[in-house]
Amino acid sequence: MAVYSLIYAIIIYLSRVYYIFGIRNGGQPRICTIFTAIRIKCTNRRESSVMIIFKKLKKTAILLTYGRKKLIYALLITVMAVTTAFVSAPMAKTVFNAAAASTKRKIPIYSVQTTQKKVALTFDAAWGADDTDTLLQILADNDVKATFFLCGYWIDKYPDEVKKIYEAGNDIGNHSDRHLHGAQLSLEQNQTEIDNVTKKLNALFGFDMPVKLFRAPYGEYNNTVMEAADSLGYYTIQWDVDSLDWKEYGVESEINQVLNNKHLGDGSIILLHNDAKYTPQALDAIIKGLKSKGYEIVPVSQLIYKSAYTIDHTGRQIPNS
Repeated sequence: MAVYSLIYAIIIYLSRVYYIFGIRNGGQPRICTIFTAIRIKCTNRRESSVMIIFKKLKKTAILLTYGRKKLIYALLITVMAVTTAFVSAPMAKTVFNAAAASTKRKIPIYSVQTTQKKVALTFDAAWGADDTDTLLQILADNDVKATFFLCGYWIDKYPDEVKKIYEAGNDIGNHSDRHLHGAQLSLEQNQTEIDNVTKKLNALFGFDMPVKLFRAPYGEYNNTVMEAADSLGYYTIQWDVDSLDWKEYGVESEINQVLNNKHLGDGSIILLHNDAKYTPQALDAIIKGLKSKGYEIVPVSQLIYKSAYTIDHTGRQIPNS
């Protein structure tokens, strides 16, 4: 607000300068048109020291109506305004930098930068569980561990399946309690959605998951969703390879969508769903195809860095050098 006060003051007194020079537009200085548009943002009611100084200068300027003193005082006012602006520049820079930092978009992990040929298979579980045993068997037959993101109501409805997933050596992640649109919820509501799943898993197993992984419903997130997950100790996980299994294009389409995806590479995170129509038929071929390309398939908890990393604008998690 101090910056707005400064801008407010400068515009007032520059308009006074133009007024003294007699530059008018429809009976008003042209600069006043600009001032009218900008002054709406100058809402700080408290007077800064800069405003007090300029108010005194204004009184002096108003008294000047004739003669050469008019030009001299007008120039003095301009010099004072510009000088104050330069003096206040460091403060303004600090304020604007702080504002930019506070509004910087937070991004989840879409993929991981690694020199190892590793990828992660992930399954979102929000609806049925009919194919869960089949998926677990295919994973076991291929000696592969994956990551399952579970909704709270899915845990309530299928506790035995939840135990099977974990006992088979797979990660269990948090997919929110009720699969709501997190971007439409408050911070506290998002925290409740996430924490309810934490509590349900703790009640089922008697302990928290070793690595706390969260995936937002619909892949929908904003800073509020991210901050809620961060506050509860979760890593927020997206994906860079979407199987599109939920669109039900068919077995071959699903296999091709994964194995020939332009984003597939070291550190990729692949999205699947536990109840998609063709995934049970496509999964074995996807796993064998990934292995034939030289990839080791690991749970997300073994792929991501737990500390000392940054996330770039594409969502790639990069270890600090």
